[in-house]
Amino acid sequence: MSSNNENGFETGVGVNSDPAAEIGHAGAHRAISDSLAKQSLLKSPHPFPGRLIAVEGIDGSGKSTQLQLLARWLRARGYPVHFTEWNSSRLVRNAMRRGKRKNLLTPTTFSLLHAVDFADRFTYQILPPLKGGMIVLADRYVYTAFARDVARGVHPGWVRSVYNFALRPDLTIYFRVPIEVSLERLLAGRAKLKYHEAGMDVGLSVEPVESFRLFQSRVLEIYDELTLEYGLRIIQATGEIPNQQRVIRKMVQEVLRGYDRQPASGDDEQSLQP
Repeated sequence: MSSNNENGFETGVGVNSDPAAEIGHAGAHRAISDSLAKQSLLKSPHPFPGRLIAVEGIDGSGKSTQLQLLARWLRARGYPVHFTEWNSSRLVRNAMRRGKRKNLLTPTTFSLLHAVDFADRFTYQILPPLKGGMIVLADRYVYTAFARDVARGVHPGWVRSVYNFALRPDLTIYFRVPIEVSLERLLAGRAKLKYHEAGMDVGLSVEPVESFRLFQSRVLEIYDELTLEYGLRIIQATGEIPNQQRVIRKMVQEVLRGYDRQPASGDDEQSLQP
């Protein structure tokens, strides 16, 4: 099911182990073999002239707001910016929507659909602008799959093998937020939690709020492990929006050192509010 594109990167879904195998979420990543880790392009810097900046975090962490502010700031300074987000490929959108609506998705099929979505997104929305020297801002990257799929019981080694074509971002910012803060933010904006967002498909609780707490707590545990393994940079996402944005801009300025496109002059304090 896998193939190589013109750049030499595998963009298909490569299944190297049993997808039906399930293990506990806590400490699961420590069971992954060294050989699998060495195969992953996530372990080495990418060779392209652009910059890849990704944000991660559970729902309600505020990462999307901060990425939009960052995009606005970079564009105002003259940088060429391309934005991309999770679950955005037209290729699988309808299948994903139907599967969710009818509750037909097992953890493995859910994982595979997201992998197909990411492969399409990587091939057409991430790699070309990165090769062209643009700054690619990714609202979620492969670490979302590593966290959510494993929290649903999918084997972490299998998930990683599926995404072994993905490039390592120049910067990945993890917005860490307590479960209760996340819940408060989500419920302030809408009447109820979404079914899969709350992990209702996992069967942890019949009550959406409690299911959200249990499922997203699993996801948080795995994100903490990923942070150590892949060097994700942590933002405490309970702080004031302008303060968070200032810290993010400093991180981004670090990865832009040596970037060969000179930005226009601009005010570093502009557009700090959404």
